[in-house]
Formats: sequence, structure tokens, C-alpha cells
Amino acid sequence: MSALTVEVPGAVERPGEGKPRKIRQFANKPLTVTYDENVQTLYDNFNKGVEISGNRPCYGKRIIINGEPGPYVWLTYNEVAARRNNIASAFIKRGFAERENIGLFSVNRMEWTIAEHACFRANLCTVPLYDTLGTEAIEYICNQTELKMIFASNYKIKALLSLESKLKYLKTIVCMDDEFVVEGDTKIEIIKFSDFMNEGSLSPQEERKPGRDDPATICYTSGTTGLPKGVVLSHGNILSDVSSVRACGDEGLAPVFTSEDVVISYLPLAHVFERVISHLFIGIGARIGFYQGDTLKLVEDIGALSPTFFPSVPRLYNRIYDKVLAGVKSKGGLAEKLFSYGFNSKKEGLKKGKFKNWIWDNLLFAKVKERLGGKVRALITGSAPLSPEVLEFFRIAFGCDVHEGYGQTETSAGACLTVSGETTLGHVGVPLPCCEIKLVDVPEMEYFSTDKPHPRGEICVKGNNCFKEYFKQPEKTKETIDEEGWVHTGDIGLWNDRGCLAVIDRKKNIFKLAQGEYVAPEKVESVICKHPMISQAFVYGDSFQSCCVGIIVPDEDAVSAWAKQNSLNGSLQEICKNETLLKFLLKEILAFSKSNDLKGFEIPRAIHLEHSPFSIENDLLTPTFKLKRNEAKKIYLKEIENLYNQTKEK
Repeated sequence: MSALTVEVPGAVERPGEGKPRKIRQFANKPLTVTYDENVQTLYDNFNKGVEISGNRPCYGKRIIINGEPGPYVWLTYNEVAARRNNIASAFIKRGFAERENIGLFSVNRMEWTIAEHACFRANLCTVPLYDTLGTEAIEYICNQTELKMIFASNYKIKALLSLESKLKYLKTIVCMDDEFVVEGDTKIEIIKFSDFMNEGSLSPQEERKPGRDDPATICYTSGTTGLPKGVVLSHGNILSDVSSVRACGDEGLAPVFTSEDVVISYLPLAHVFERVISHLFIGIGARIGFYQGDTLKLVEDIGALSPTFFPSVPRLYNRIYDKVLAGVKSKGGLAEKLFSYGFNSKKEGLKKGKFKNWIWDNLLFAKVKERLGGKVRALITGSAPLSPEVLEFFRIAFGCDVHEGYGQTETSAGACLTVSGETTLGHVGVPLPCCEIKLVDVPEMEYFSTDKPHPRGEICVKGNNCFKEYFKQPEKTKETIDEEGWVHTGDIGLWNDRGCLAVIDRKKNIFKLAQGEYVAPEKVESVICKHPMISQAFVYGDSFQSCCVGIIVPDEDAVSAWAKQNSLNGSLQEICKNETLLKFLLKEILAFSKSNDLKGFEIPRAIHLEHSPFSIENDLLTPTFKLKRNEAKKIYLKEIENLYNQTKEK
């Protein structure tokens, strides 16, 4: 089987790094810029969608009548374009200069995206806000980007007004809802979306076309430490990512999408992954339906929309996987045996490249497919690793490609993608045709680009999708983008036998123990969390200590079953205080970690059991569900000290 990637032709050998690689089909072509020479910006991309689907549906939402959602109601591409033009005219009439920043603050809804399209027509830059960043970060972003105007939903307006005295530049809030109530006095102008749009309709202005290198958006990344950084992405950055997916489709490496396709918008628009999906579907004149804004009603919205393509993140895929398997197990007996037989039969078929089996697809998996509306022909996962067993489950249950993407906000979301027909596991595919990837040695972690049989090192990306800078943070920019334009991701990768990239570790969160050994806690946590009795883990160590300790959140169902077997009663909080469970889990972690090739110094020597999960709400997870290590250290400082005291007593 030939490798899916090749070394970049003419690449020079350099000490301390491997040669950059490209996707094989594009080895001798320039890096992808656009799918159409007449489409150079995201503004052009929307106009292309209008050209294809003018009077056909573009954006849809469910109208709530007497508390009940009805069917999806749609705006056509022409109707969205007219609204976009009016809002862009209002921007220009009010004196906004090109490349000024406009804030967007709400859950996914059509007003959000229409406002962004209007910004592009007026060559303005969008700054998405999301409240899970925290009020301190919102204040920081608004002031750093000098936001004079923010489009916000009613609920978010209250949050902004509570910060009014601290927001130095904010003059106007455009309310996305039909009605709003303001409690108390405010000096900020608040105007309805429809009234702002009407301003523009009464004073039409010429378009101010952006260029490829003009900033399209500043996406603030919710870092695991400190205040967020504003990633400046140009029109060309995002368009090259969108165009790469289309180019892969033309080569049979990704799905080919058409104006007949439908996708649901529910992943946060404040994150670039959802934006890339949105612009991909807009450029082909397809339909985008918005969820109601409540994740508890997402399945209901999916049923009403019947999407043909489903982008998601591991958290939701894991939830569906757990529910399906729990349902099968609860039935037991013949039903469980039949499911197991059919699943394994399809698993064997997958090894031969066969995704479908008429008998098992209809007998066993039809109801599983109905959970996503019944018409999905491809899925994609991104933002975090999806476990191999869950990825394989979805390929089997849905009988279609499940593409796994890899990238960062700094690479416009996508840098790698698994190709169509892929059945192997444990990697994130090949570089998109808009970029190249190389591995750079990390000696302190013993990763080298000369490692055999698989080169290993820090993943570095260079291409048209790579960001320009961190907004007003030149020093931070220099830390990430080197002099030759390579973005250093902080992730550790390897090239496997087929030339696919596997992400195996993380560089940036390593700490050194007292004896000089380096530990990458995320790698350790990912191993520990594979244990069926463990849901979450926070591994800690520093250069004053000779071992690691851990804060462990047990899996509630597994612990409840264990407690029942051991004649223990009480709530999860009470059971977590039980010394027998503590000793049992510590022993399990030790054995499980060793069996998964962790070194002795990487394994926690003492643990504390926490009954409350780490979450965005308790400020222990970022909006992309990454652990906030600094916050975790602050919250569990006393427990960490106690754990180290225990290790000294042993």
C-alpha cells in the first residue's frame, strides 16, 4: 500500500527536524488557495452561494409558537444577501472605517451569521464573544479590540451592561431579538436588529470589497492559563481551508458536497471549526439550519432538519456511543448477542473496506442512524481526539465515512483530515492541500525526527491556512510562528507506516520532577481516563517533588456498580470518601498505567477522589473542554499538599 503523503519535492535536509510532507495527490501542485479564481475572500464565497442557489433556502430556524417549536422556516440566499447589504450600508453610513472590529455575542443563530456577512461586505473584522470565557476575559477582549459596536442577544446584553463602566469603547449594542428590556440607566445606544437593518436600507452604500489578506475575524482562544489570545485569521486563511476540503473531494479523498446538502449549526460559531463548516456549505449554496440554542433539544432539532452531514466533537459522539451500548446491555440475552454478532460482522467487513451491510444496517443500526435524522452520509469530528473504539463504532453503526480532523485555531481549524474510505485507527490523516507539516525534535522528551520505525517530534504547520498574528501580542506571536513562517503547535506527532499523522503527546504542559524526569500530564491523563471506572483526571507534579499525584473523578455508574457489589450505600460524594474504594482505584491505576506502557515516574503515587466533574461551569474546563491546569491547581492546592504528605509518610 503506497504512502498517503510524500516529502515535499526539493525540501532541504536540516538537522533537528524531518522534511515537510504533503498529501500525495497534491505533491507537485502549489498549496491550495481557493476553489475558484473568482472567489478570493469569504465575501466572494457567499456571493458564489447566492449565484448557485439565489431563491433556494439558505438559513433556517424553528419558530416557537405557544412554547412549541414548529418546522424549519427558511430565508433564501437572496433574502439573506439583501439583509446583509442593508446592515453593511448601516455600518458605512455610521462611519466605520475599513478593518475596524465588530463584536458578535450570542448562541448560533442566523442574525449572527448575517451580521458577519455584512461585516465582510463592508471590510470589517468580526470578534466573537462567548460568556464561558468569563467576565474578566470579555472585558479584556472588548477593550483590546476597541469594540464600539456589538451584536448581541437579549440575554447577552445584560452581561455587557453589567460591565458598562469597564468597557471603554462600547457605544452601541444591536439587539438580535425582536424585543429587549433594559433595567436601569445606560449611556450605551441599544437598537433592534431590524431597525439597524432599516437604517441601511434607507441609505444604500457601495460594497467595500476585502482582500485576501484583510482580517476576517479575531478568534480568542480560551487558553488553559492566563487571559485569552486573539488569533487573527484573514479571508485567505479560512478560504484556503474551505477550498482544501473541496479539492480533496475532487480527488475522492473527502465527500463531495452539493447545494442539496443540509447541515445543522450548533457547535459554537465563536470557534473557527464551526465557521469553516459554515463557509464550506455557504459556498456551494447548501442549507444550514440552526438549533434552538438548547443542547437538550438538539436531538429534536436534528430530527426536524434531517441533516446529510454531521460535524461534532468527541463529547457528543461519546454520549451517543455510551447510550447505545448501555441500551444494548440493559436488554441483555439474545438481543445483546445479536448486536455483538452483527457489530463484529461489520467490523470484519470494515477491514476489507466495506462500510455497509444491508442485513445488519436494517436490522440493528437503523435506529442508531435515526438519532441523527436518518440521512447522514458523512460525519466529521474535531477539536479533541476521538477514541479509536468510538470512531470505529460510528463507522460501523452509520455505514459511512467518519472523518477525523486535526488542527488549531491558529491553522483555521483544519490542518489534517482522514480520507474517505479510511478504516484504520489511531491517526488524524494527512495534511490538507493548503499546508505542509514537519516534525521537529524535542530532545527533553526524547522525541526525534530520526526515530525508527516512526519519526517523532513537535508538529509544525506552514501554509495558506496559518494565522498572521496574535492581536497586539508580537512576543506571543514570535513564540508560535518562527522566522520561516512555521506554526509550532505544541503537539507531538509521528508519521505512521502509511504517511498519516498521529498525535501522541503534548509539549507545552510538561513539567520536570525533582530527579530531572519530564512528565507530559495530558498523556498520562488520557491513559488513566481509558479505565472504565474513571471519568476525568488531573495529574500534578513539579520540580520540588519526586513523583506525581492525581485528582480523579470516578465514573458514577461504574462506581455505583462497584459499591453495590461491595455492599456500600450512599451518594457518590459519600462513596468517594470510602478508603476501600480509594485503595482499590489507586491499585487499578497503577496496574492499568503499567499495562499501557507508562513509566513508573509518570504514574500518580497518591490520589484524591472528587465526586463533582470538571466542567465549564466550575471553571475547570475551557469552552473546548480542555483542563484549566492553573485553576485546577488553585482549587485543589490543599488536596495536593495532603497527597504529597501521604507519599512522604509511606
